[in-house]
Amino acid sequence: MKVAVAGCCHGALDKMYETLELLQRRHNVRPDLLLCCGDFQAVRNEADLRCMAVPAKYRHMQTFYRYYSGEKKAPVLTVFIGGNHEASNHLQELPYGGWVAPNIYYLGYAGVVRFRGVRIGGISGIFKSHDYRKGHFECPPYNQQTIRSAYHVRNIEVFKLKQLKHPMDIFMSHDWPRSIYNYGNKKQLLKMKSFFRQEVESNTLGSPAASELLQHLKPNYWFSAHLHVKFAAFMQHETKSKEELPKATKFLALDKCLPHRDFLQIIDIEHDPTAGDSLEYDAEWIAVLKATNSLINVTQSSWNVPENNGLYAKWDYSATEEAIKEVLEELNHNLKIPCNFTLTAACYDPSKPQKNMEPVHTINPQTTEFCAQFGLTDINGRIQQVKEEGSVRGEYEEEEEEMDSSGSAEEPSEYNTDNSGLSSINPDEIMLDDEGGDEDLSTCSVDPSPDHPPEFSASFSDIRIMPDSMAVSSDDAMDSTSEELEKSGVNKQVEEKSLNERPLKRVSGSENGNSGIKIKRRNQAIYAAEDEDETK
Repeated sequence: MKVAVAGCCHGALDKMYETLELLQRRHNVRPDLLLCCGDFQAVRNEADLRCMAVPAKYRHMQTFYRYYSGEKKAPVLTVFIGGNHEASNHLQELPYGGWVAPNIYYLGYAGVVRFRGVRIGGISGIFKSHDYRKGHFECPPYNQQTIRSAYHVRNIEVFKLKQLKHPMDIFMSHDWPRSIYNYGNKKQLLKMKSFFRQEVESNTLGSPAASELLQHLKPNYWFSAHLHVKFAAFMQHETKSKEELPKATKFLALDKCLPHRDFLQIIDIEHDPTAGDSLEYDAEWIAVLKATNSLINVTQSSWNVPENNGLYAKWDYSATEEAIKEVLEELNHNLKIPCNFTLTAACYDPSKPQKNMEPVHTINPQTTEFCAQFGLTDINGRIQQVKEEGSVRGEYEEEEEEMDSSGSAEEPSEYNTDNSGLSSINPDEIMLDDEGGDEDLSTCSVDPSPDHPPEFSASFSDIRIMPDSMAVSSDDAMDSTSEELEKSGVNKQVEEKSLNERPLKRVSGSENGNSGIKIKRRNQAIYAAEDEDETK
């Protein structure tokens, strides 16, 4: 089947889907599935904008709300992970994944699903060592620390994914696995992005947690975004025994969704022709969620994953074949994910803007149903329960006083750096820091309106059909992976014209920030560049 892979969407759904439709009209290529590697920006209303960690000038409603309201429907099944510029309050409603709109599915903090027999996994957010060992304690309304820590990867999600034993076809992360640049054309990467040099040479570019997962899962494909540059690599994994078959991963990072950007890739993936067209649960993943349910932490307290070091009675939470069989029997061997999307917040109405709309902590009926079906803990319900008991509030206020200048309490980490891949100046990424000018969380913009959409430049980004092999060798073996792809006979290019405490809100199936955040603009070039894009 044909799978389209997109980089950072940044809420530009109309453009992304229009580009896919143009591909079909001009080249008769119709993807069966669209994967998005984060910064999806599922913004439903003005309150969601206030929960998105970006400078005020980038808080635009964009077009997701049209798909949320039902005005439009995604023309192709879309599966995405979260990045570091998201409506965190919306995605937080679905910690185990779920539908954010008809035909658009979020994988959750971490998740695994199947489509036409292809196994697809992913982990949301970016890595920051000072939050890595904490629980998922954040909830709206966020303050200047939690609006960022909400999208930081946690070790519990990595631990769950490392319990998987069955082969993985596709895996997604927002930030790159650390060291992956050593398996592609590093010379060309540094030629395009010279500001990566220091981190590449010190081997600190990217996520060490993602690298750990890459070495464990060994998927056939790994897709990432975040750094706003296209890059391909081929990693041959080491075998642990003579009996183990050799495995290799084809890595591809995508650019952001903007005019003149190469943000989409079409790849042919082997699939099960007898499988249905519905998105399905993965039985092993469900079994792992059930096995690790007792490990859930919703506080800021640090938590170490169980290890075989003599300190833990149990450290192996992988799913047995019997446990997987039990999941299948619970579902009567029907793994189809129910299409149970429900509106949980008011949808943006361009004729009635509500710039003072406040975010609320909501329990999503999809999560309630999922947890009830599999005997899992609703993380948002647990957060509210703990807060009502008063045990979190005291810890929170005490830790807030101990926050360091980075906005999070410093804690030891098993990793030697605190990079998510962008500690050096990157003119192609929106950077948030705690130094610099003030930024008001309450500031949001709903421009441009749907009635007056922005004019895109004369041509859309290229879309390329990925050849069967994405293998790359050393720097000297090829001048540019991108150039090789463009020379391939199967490549196709497409151009187109074109915070006070609030009670938890529980939404039924029938029911339709603090100011003063400091943001340092470390990457001045991005603002001028994107302004130029917007005016074309």
